Amino acid sequence: MMQFMLCHHNTTQVGGAELLQQWREKADSWIWVELFDEPAVDEKRFLQQQFSLDSIAIDEAQRDRHPPNFQRFDEYIYLLLKPLDAESNSLDFSTLQLAMFASERFLVTRHNKKSPYLSKLWQQLAENGCSGATPVSVVSKMCKRVAERYGTILLNLEQRLDIIEDELFDTPTDTLMKELVGYNTSLRKMHRILSYYVDVFARLRQQLHETSHHQYDDFDDIYARIERFSSLAALYQSVITDLIDAYISLNGHKLNQIMKVLTIVTVIFVPLSLLVGIYGMNFENIPELKNRNGYYMLLTAMASIAALLLFLFRKKRWL
Repeated sequence: MMQFMLCHHNTTQVGGAELLQQWREKADSWIWVELFDEPAVDEKRFLQQQFSLDSIAIDEAQRDRHPPNFQRFDEYIYLLLKPLDAESNSLDFSTLQLAMFASERFLVTRHNKKSPYLSKLWQQLAENGCSGATPVSVVSKMCKRVAERYGTILLNLEQRLDIIEDELFDTPTDTLMKELVGYNTSLRKMHRILSYYVDVFARLRQQLHETSHHQYDDFDDIYARIERFSSLAALYQSVITDLIDAYISLNGHKLNQIMKVLTIVTVIFVPLSLLVGIYGMNFENIPELKNRNGYYMLLTAMASIAALLLFLFRKKRWL
């Protein structure tokens, strides 16, 4: 699907490919081309013929999976992002591939999934006109939205981690452990994406600074946010690793306590079992076997041994 929007003198016109001719005739206009679910071969041919875009950049943009990237060409910039898709509101997220080619006179956006926010920007320009809007300003709004959505998920996670930390020391369960491991895996993926973004927006910001572009401040703010969120992702991953280690330590301590009790019980009953075994033998001449008080004497001896062992364990602070 191809959509075309021509922006000229603060007005917008939505239509088909016929707008390309008007765009070429009006030197003070710019055009936005939206590409979604278009055959790759036709899409590449169109972009090369109409906008002379780099072949390698187009191939990269058409891949379903590729790290975020930024390149500066003579007449335009190329930005490849991985925004969260519409269903992603937690760390269990998935992304879409969004490529943007922007110059002073055109903006080409290409994505492999529907992007509600991009559709919203399109609708706003179509209804309200393009007063003050430029291709790079649209790119800036989209980048800011990308950063905000990643940041929202991370900030929501901080509240959940505080709750988990309290629950972990009160009632540690396997459910909490499973949740933490899931968070750790998702954060590793998010931190990897944000690390790419830090590099991408650093290079983009530097490029705009060198050309004294009026959008520099906007991208400087986006870079600062992305860098902060990347640091937060690394910090939360470290916190989760510590919580997992704490859970394992608590479980290990609990197991040690159980094994200590079982060991003490075993130690106490070993000598008692020895006496029971001796007096259970089929011999006639066992000492005190025929004594009428022998049974009580044996019970007293067994109780004394158990009490003595308990006293020693208490003294050693093993109990």
